[in-house]
Amino acid sequence: QLQACGGGLVQAGGSLRLSCAGSGSIFSFDSVAWYRQAPGSQREWVATIRSAGYTNYADSVRGRFTISRDSAANTVYLQMNSLKPEDTAVYYCNGHRDFTNYWGQGTQVTVSS
Repeated sequence: QLQACGGGLVQAGGSLRLSCAGSGSIFSFDSVAWYRQAPGSQREWVATIRSAGYTNYADSVRGRFTISRDSAANTVYLQMNSLKPEDTAVYYCNGHRDFTNYWGQGTQVTVSS
């Protein structure tokens, strides 16, 4: 139901924008979040946007990343600025509804130093 894209290779200090599109309405979810998983590490939460529009961020990305949504495009975005090598990971989008999590496939983000 969810498909993430927009990853790639970027130098430190650069920017990328990830997109998460839903096969159904993205607004049918109570919340949509981005997670990431680096090699050898557990998946960690990055940011959430709730149905009412409220947003939350992990401390490690606050001030650099912005989560947003576009109703016309039926897409949730993650704008990532001032990228650091430690941001390198596979990024996943997640939709939460009725106590169920729906995961999209990941998109690789690699930040070179």
